[in-house]
Amino acid sequence: MLAFFRHHTMIQSMTGFGKSVVQLPNKKITIELKSLNSKNLDLNARIPSQYREKELVLRNKIGKAVVRGKIDLSLYVEVNGEETKSGVNTSIVKAYMEQLNAVTKCEPAELLKMAIRMPDAMKTEREELDENEFVAITNSLEEAIQALLDYRNTEGAVLEKDFQQRIKTIGTILEEIIKIDPERIEVVRERLRKAVHDLKEEVDENRFEQELIYYLEKFDITEEKVRLANHLNYFTENLNSSDSNGKKLGFISQEIGREINTIGSKSNYAPMQQLVVQMKDELEKIKEQLLNVL
Repeated sequence: MLAFFRHHTMIQSMTGFGKSVVQLPNKKITIELKSLNSKNLDLNARIPSQYREKELVLRNKIGKAVVRGKIDLSLYVEVNGEETKSGVNTSIVKAYMEQLNAVTKCEPAELLKMAIRMPDAMKTEREELDENEFVAITNSLEEAIQALLDYRNTEGAVLEKDFQQRIKTIGTILEEIIKIDPERIEVVRERLRKAVHDLKEEVDENRFEQELIYYLEKFDITEEKVRLANHLNYFTENLNSSDSNGKKLGFISQEIGREINTIGSKSNYAPMQQLVVQMKDELEKIKEQLLNVL
């Protein structure tokens, strides 16, 4: 048996979700992180305006941890206390009342109702972003990031199991190809012999054997079989390495595809071509899933 299978989890999926909630004295802050596959880091942040000044800090923290992927950050705030300080601009309201009184004679209560609706009658002071609050938000974000990474690891383990199984399947099919190769060569040899015989040509046996060797060399897949076995092992080794990454595995899968295609084009033998189709099918599924690997 060719050794294509080992159990060890290293790869991460780019798909993930992480959530964290922090309860402050006067508000509840919820942080959500969603991640999908992307060639680069693509971070989209939806956060309330009072936290915008800290957006870069939050982005950098996420970028360092998640490396790559299409990331959605959502920060929601539910206020359950008084966050803003509201009051009446007394001097402005008085001035409005005097001016209105000069225009129309009304009861003071009516004048007040009109004045209070005028521009700048109310003053609103928004609290500055509290540093302690931001520390709490940062800690909460770290929890959400950890939850996202845990999710990615769990998904990665599922993907790895799938890759190992499919690489193992391609390896098993390759063994079938190696087994039927001698009979394939014999069939191709007989086909060529028959073709010459059908031409009713009297051929020199030595010359014919030389020509036959030349043609059979064109159909020879010895090198492809060896290279394909090597690529399958190399894929598994990288899957199990500490620096495993989707891009590198993608390059190896392209090399695997190249050897499979060459075996297919050289085979000239239906049973082998059927096996090649099965290998291509497995490889396509690997390539699709590799798009999700970090």
